[in-house]
Amino acid sequence: MRLVIARCSVDYTGRLNAHLPLATRLLVHKGDGSLLVHSDGGSYKPLNWMSPPCSLAHEEPGEEEASAGVVEVWRVTHKKTGDALRVQIYEIVHDSSHELGLDPGLQKDGVEADLQRLLAEQVDRIADGATLVRREYPTAIGPVDLLVRDAAGTAIAVEVKRRGDIDGVEQLTRYLELLGRDPHLSPVQGVFAAQEIKPQARVLAEDRGIRCLVLDYDDMKGIESGIPRLF
Repeated sequence: MRLVIARCSVDYTGRLNAHLPLATRLLVHKGDGSLLVHSDGGSYKPLNWMSPPCSLAHEEPGEEEASAGVVEVWRVTHKKTGDALRVQIYEIVHDSSHELGLDPGLQKDGVEADLQRLLAEQVDRIADGATLVRREYPTAIGPVDLLVRDAAGTAIAVEVKRRGDIDGVEQLTRYLELLGRDPHLSPVQGVFAAQEIKPQARVLAEDRGIRCLVLDYDDMKGIESGIPRLF
């Protein structure tokens, strides 16, 4: 992983266009090829990003850019869509690279892990006729708990929590933004599933078009193809 703190401006072009004016930001270039642009605020959410599969190329700044103070240009291009993230670097304040090694993944507590597993076995709770695509479906910022498709084939990303709060809704929103860029999945619906969902989290989720699903853990433990089970 390469971490660069730089004075830079950023332009995203493709299915959407976005511009970040000149400011000091953190650029995170990960081993999977993704690039995330962070400010010193906004919690974990980057200002802009390019998810894999993508490639990074270094370009020489043009004459006009060089005269304006640009010393280096990064172009990150998505290999499937052709979308591009172009970073104009005016000054590098810090530049370091780190080998993180293989990550064992998020270790969930017992109840949350059981909720995820049980819901994967009982996807009809999410939507009638739903089928499981995969548990821990990977994204550039970590895996979404479940990815399923409903009877009509629409992709549904599901985040599972014991207690659903605003942070969980923000996390699922981030996943939906990334997954929605994949033409094989878009449009992607969101389901926020938890034993208990706080009122503020429900309001935020529904405002963003995310459906809330309250899970009855005891009920789920006793169901598997109609056969009672003990833990």
